[in-house]
Amino acid sequence: MASTEEAQNLASYIRIGSLSLELTELRSSVVAAQLGEEAIATSVKAGAIGLVIVMLIMIIAYRIPGLVASVALVLYTTLMLITLNAFDITLTLPGIAGIILGIGMAVDANVIIYARIREEIAAGLSVHAAIKSGFGKAFSAIFDGNITTLIAACVLMWLGSGSVKGFAYTLAMGIVISMFTALVISRLVINAVYAIGVRDPKFYGIAKERKVVDFVGKRKIFFAVSIILILCGPVGMLVHSNVIGDKAMNYSLEFSGGTSTNVTFNKEMDIKEIDSEVTPIVEAVTGDKNVQPTKVQGTNQVVIKTRSLDLKEREALNKALEENFDVDTSLITSENISATVSNEMRRDAIVAVIVAAIFMLLYIWFRFKDIRFASSAVLALLHDVLVVLAFYVISRTSVGNTFIACMLTIVGYSINATIVIFDRIRENLPELKREPIESLVDRCITDTLTRSIYSSLTTFITIFVLFVMGVSSIRDFAAPLMVGIVCGAYTSVCITGALWYVMKHVGKNKYVPSKAVQNKTKNK
Repeated sequence: MASTEEAQNLASYIRIGSLSLELTELRSSVVAAQLGEEAIATSVKAGAIGLVIVMLIMIIAYRIPGLVASVALVLYTTLMLITLNAFDITLTLPGIAGIILGIGMAVDANVIIYARIREEIAAGLSVHAAIKSGFGKAFSAIFDGNITTLIAACVLMWLGSGSVKGFAYTLAMGIVISMFTALVISRLVINAVYAIGVRDPKFYGIAKERKVVDFVGKRKIFFAVSIILILCGPVGMLVHSNVIGDKAMNYSLEFSGGTSTNVTFNKEMDIKEIDSEVTPIVEAVTGDKNVQPTKVQGTNQVVIKTRSLDLKEREALNKALEENFDVDTSLITSENISATVSNEMRRDAIVAVIVAAIFMLLYIWFRFKDIRFASSAVLALLHDVLVVLAFYVISRTSVGNTFIACMLTIVGYSINATIVIFDRIRENLPELKREPIESLVDRCITDTLTRSIYSSLTTFITIFVLFVMGVSSIRDFAAPLMVGIVCGAYTSVCITGALWYVMKHVGKNKYVPSKAVQNKTKNK
């Protein structure tokens, strides 16, 4: 019993770094950034280009409100960077994921507001009244969507570790700043624009009446497509593991561990040279497409991390390096490295996501007064995660640290898109006495279709530019994110409303509007 307690205490000390040890430095080296300054500069340039494209789309689509949204978006980006610098937060790929999701939510909030303003102008309100009404009606969707995602971020900060916690911090800051810029700054700017004399409705746009699309009627087709996409994941895993004899997923070094080879070249090489000259040779010899080279700053040494290599493979690699670069094989050293994403970290991430999903379910249930809204939202969230997982399996995209961040980003994006449609359904539920439920759901989805298209498009473009211009590690991160965005748009439009309808249709309990909704209906 005593030995067990001692072992547990020792494990705790190791985890929190409290061992009473004096360390003596034997040797040290500074490893250069894996991505390099050039890659960072390229990523920043890609982000700037993506932001400009998004702003142009917003201006073309929404005219004066689009210009206001662009100002708010620039302010959001500026405040985000200032906050990151103020709190001295290290920027990692998971952190970038949090920022991207924040940009997407900032754009989404503005799109919701200005789509509402156009609807109010089309309904006959003056521009000034439409602005006031648009912000008022959009508030609940923005608030619920952001608060739901913020709950998830707080849970991840509480239970997560490592990259998960870093993602959660940047996401939480992004949510707060995006809400501030959308609800406060955008409102001040658009009211100022109106005050200086820009009052013609043509500058703000008028929503066109759309033909209601029969989404609910086509639900069987949508459900069938979703089931097929989801099943691609486990089927692909079985094929790779049992038929091909490969791993179920393409796990990177962070998950599976591997071999670290230290090579001393005859000259100092920068990251660009290593990527173009050394990496292809290593890939050809080892068959590993996830080679991670880094250089030891101020030396000719390069650390090459690959999958686990046996003695024969190590000798073959040494020979190839000698033949191609005339290196001294006696100076080449190799050692096995363990996975940086431990079982404990993976368990913490899974637990954090499950707890976050439960809290989101409870919040949606509380806000919408209907468990079917909450359960439909969580099922839609699970759908998107499983589809992206299938993409990882089929495309053999590397599963590393960014995998967790990518999945968490999709969770946040999916729930936000779903909330917008459910908010519109909730608003129109009192009309069930005059309209069939199928027609009501279809109309609500159609009414929010513009928002769904523009929000998904702008976020997709931002990541697509990053994918095209970024280095390989960023592309491995951006590709599944793009799939997740497309999937989130598909789910919110084609799946969530139909899911709620099925649950509503099957369930025996009728919706009872809250007193607030009843009073609102009476006032109309």
